[in-house]
Amino acid sequence: MSERKPIESWLTDMDGVLVHEGIPIPGAEAFIKRLRDSGKPFLVLTNNSIYTPRDLQARLSRMGLAVPVDNIWTSALATAKFLDVQRPGGTAYVIGEAGLTTALHDIGYILTDHDPDYVVLGETRTYSFESLTKAIRLINDGARFICTNPDETGPSAEGPLPAAGSVAALITKATGKDPYFAGKPNPLMMRTGLNAIGAHSETSAMIGDRMDTDVLAGLEAGMETFLVLTGLTKPGDVDRYPFRPSTIVDSIADLVDLI
Repeated sequence: MSERKPIESWLTDMDGVLVHEGIPIPGAEAFIKRLRDSGKPFLVLTNNSIYTPRDLQARLSRMGLAVPVDNIWTSALATAKFLDVQRPGGTAYVIGEAGLTTALHDIGYILTDHDPDYVVLGETRTYSFESLTKAIRLINDGARFICTNPDETGPSAEGPLPAAGSVAALITKATGKDPYFAGKPNPLMMRTGLNAIGAHSETSAMIGDRMDTDVLAGLEAGMETFLVLTGLTKPGDVDRYPFRPSTIVDSIADLVDLI
């Protein structure tokens, strides 16, 4: 196997890598500080589409992690970028929170329930039967089905919560239509993120805690991949997959000296 080029830019997942249930993972603050001091391009990524980058910046800041707004990339932003390329100035019926609706407003989309071009499903803690019924009927009437991310569950202090992937499965069952997922593991999210910071996959690395999203997305985007064991994927899980990360480490603290 040919030797990879030196890493000049970094992409890292947020939950399970930098933070866990609202608490910074040891080494995260040093890692972010080293990145900022190095001047290397970097992004903090999340498949969660609930929050805007400004919201996430404030949340991370309260935890002692100083991440600029421009260095945060969400599945909502990736979804908006995709729709802006596919159908500029289009219309959408949206199920989601401010992170998604703001991203769509910012690209000039009109949010409507009258004959929209797309039904766009994102994360929310308040999925309603009424909104899901509306989405199903609009898709049956011809709207294209987009979902921000395929995650089936998300973390909370009380335990796992149903996430967008699970709700998308419900809509698919009712309509027979599969959504296009813009977030990880779709390498689209990696590539649009790399473009946003002017980076190239050959000299970039992806850090994540999940084999099925983070590592797979980084691999398919052509990046070097690092799996940390502070999140969902445990050491015994790795061999279940037909692909492997470039490197496995205990936590983000083990990567500080690589920057």
